[in-house]
Order: sequence, then C-alpha cells, then structure tokens
Amino acid sequence: MNPREIVAKAWAITTKEAALRKWGFASAFLETLLNAKLLTYQTWLIYSYFILKDPIGFFTIETTLMEYLPMWVAVIIIIIFAILIVIEWLFPHFAKGAIIGLAAKAYKKEERKGGLVLAVYNFFPLFAIHELLFISGVTTTVTICSLLLRYGGSAAIPGVVIVVVLWLASNVLEFFWIFAEEAVVIRKLGIRQAISRSCKLVISYLGHIVFLIMLLFVIMLRIIANALMIIIIPGVVLGVGFLLTLFLPHVISYSLAALLGVAIIFVASYLFAYLEVFRQTVWTLTYIELSKLKDLDVIEAEEQTETENTNSESVESVK
Repeated sequence: MNPREIVAKAWAITTKEAALRKWGFASAFLETLLNAKLLTYQTWLIYSYFILKDPIGFFTIETTLMEYLPMWVAVIIIIIFAILIVIEWLFPHFAKGAIIGLAAKAYKKEERKGGLVLAVYNFFPLFAIHELLFISGVTTTVTICSLLLRYGGSAAIPGVVIVVVLWLASNVLEFFWIFAEEAVVIRKLGIRQAISRSCKLVISYLGHIVFLIMLLFVIMLRIIANALMIIIIPGVVLGVGFLLTLFLPHVISYSLAALLGVAIIFVASYLFAYLEVFRQTVWTLTYIELSKLKDLDVIEAEEQTETENTNSESVESVK
C-alpha cells in the first residue's frame, strides 16, 4: 500500500468510526485545556513582568482565590483545579492505546470493541515512552524556560540553552521513535523492543521520501492547528476578562472569561478530534504495512533456512 492509499484509508476510518472520534475528542479536549492553562499562565506572567512591572508569584492564583473567596470555596476550587490538571496530563496517554488499537481493528475488519481494555492495559508503557521525551513538547519547554528565567538566577541563561538543546534532541529522537507506540499496542512489545523496532523501521525505509513527507505533513497539520488555537484561546480569555473588569467584579469577570475559554476549547476540540485520530491512524496503518515487509538486514529467514536444510537431508537420504 503506497502513502496515498494509506492516507486515504486512514481518513476513511477516521470519518467512519465514531468510537475512535469519541476517544480522540476526549483526548484533544483535555490536552488543549491543559496547554491553554499553561500558556495563559505564561501570558499573565509576561504581562505582569513587562507591563505591570510586578511579576506574579508561583502561587498567585491560589492566593488571589483565597483573598476574594471564602476559604472553603477557594480550597475546593484549588483541589478541583489540581485534579483536573492531573487528569488532563494523563488522559491523552490513556486514550492513545484505545485509538491505536481500534484503528488497527478497523483496518483489519475486526469488531471494534475493547477500547477501554486497550486504554488501560497499554497506559503505562505508552506513558513511559512519552515521558522519556516529555521535553519535546513546546508548552513544556516554554514552562521550564519560564521557571528558569524567574528562579534560576545566574544559571538561568545557560539553563535555557540546555533546555532548548534537549528540546531539539528530543524531537529528533521522537522522529525515530514514531512507531514505538504502535509496536506496544499492536505487537505487545516491551518498551525497549518497541523503540528498537521503531528505529529500525524508520532507518530501513528512510529513502521513501514521498512517504515520509506525507506523514510529516499530517503531523504538521495537527501541530499548526493546535498551536494556533492555544495561542488564540488565552488571548481571547484574557482580553474578555480585562474588558469585563471595567464594569463587573474581578472574580465574576475572570469566571465568565474562563467559561468562554472552555466553550471555545470544546468547539475547537471537535476539529482536533478528527486531526488527532487521522494522524494516529496514518501511523498505525503505516506500521502495520511496514511490519509485513521483510527486514532489510535479514537475507535468509530462519524458517526458509530450516526448510532448505530439511530438503537437503531428504535428498541425501534418498541418495
């Protein structure tokens, strides 16, 4: 199957399989919500640092809530906020196992069941693979650089340089590890075996330039759309929040702005669900197709060698 057929088949599966899109929507919604929160905080920090000349502290949000709300209400909001951040951080890894597994079943024309089982039993290896390259994410890198600039002192600039270098190196590794998650879910390989298998596939078929360009285009489509929305959403939320403070109390203004931001993320996540499922399905189908091919470093398969030896022995016995 050539790259064009893989992309066409992946899009057909994406548009046809509602179960896949549900997992993709939940994953995209929570991931975008987390990224928007982190970027909103960084935007607030930049505004307070350069405009107000009074940079916010690490726990400014918590102290602000406790200042304007009753203590018990503020504590409940902070606890809920912390739980949501943990869920938003972990759930995309949870959903990825279901998306890969269900996409593979759809491609093999098997019954599309067991999404929850696929999510649960593949969560830890998928989480481990992703967290080995956690710094490859733009949002994570920006957050770490921000913390270094604020609290790093004289080591801040060298620290930022090191983080950027690690970010570049992680993205290179991520390219070679691109089939590791599929190997875990579809072949049930261990983490080390899955990474090794992914590197071997990428290196073996690196010459298929058109193939790789199309896959990279799919990745860039998701990244560009996500980046645009993550930049737009905090801007809209902060703009509406500051506008409402002109004639409403601050707590009410920021609460309404936050609700507006969630609504925008909810709508945007519907689009992200298609893009995320499509992107992941392309990689899944590609892995399945490449796995059917004989490894380029194998000249004689073991089974073929054993068959030839058996035939030779039979000829010798006849003689």
